[in-house]
Amino acid sequence: MQETEIKICGITTAETMTAALDAGATHIGLNLYEPSPRYAPLAKASELRAMARGRAKTVLLLVNADIATTSRAIEAVKPDVVQFHGTETPEWCALVRDQLKLEVWKALGVKDAPTLAKSARYNGKADRLLFDAPAKALPGGTGTSFDWSLLTEFDHQLPWGLAGGLTPENVADAIRQTGATLVDTSSGVESAPGVKDIRKIAAFCDAAKSA
Repeated sequence: MQETEIKICGITTAETMTAALDAGATHIGLNLYEPSPRYAPLAKASELRAMARGRAKTVLLLVNADIATTSRAIEAVKPDVVQFHGTETPEWCALVRDQLKLEVWKALGVKDAPTLAKSARYNGKADRLLFDAPAKALPGGTGTSFDWSLLTEFDHQLPWGLAGGLTPENVADAIRQTGATLVDTSSGVESAPGVKDIRKIAAFCDAAKSA
């Protein structure tokens, strides 16, 4: 059975980066979306990326960024993965993946079965889909989940991960229900918006690995 990969997203400090790496996170998310309380400016994101190198993959999160912003961010941070978390098209994902030779993920808000079915548009265009709760004021990190049962019978054509409202208390159940091979949390390991809790990070990783 494949071991579940773990992404801790929205890391902004060296302390929480160390906590996530020590807890066994396989992926670290750095958020370059300025309205988010988890925003990491390019200089800080580059420093944090250096800490993760060789220990976990770095995922750079962008939301509807233009070409110049996308290029500048990728050049500065040199991530392993780019995660698009806005309304980016399949064609845009494929362009970035093919031109820059980077692994590309696309986050999609899941409202119901028909919206889940639309994810097929990204087949051959992205390397992984990240199924999240529908966007609200922010496109992620809202702490809300969706109906996981939608995923159980879905014919997945791409590698995928589960996000949205995952916490140390529910992540093991989420993995067992959905069969997710990657779980992604941000607000679920925080004590306040944008403030990661190192004990919650450790508890989340332990719970995910135990599932």
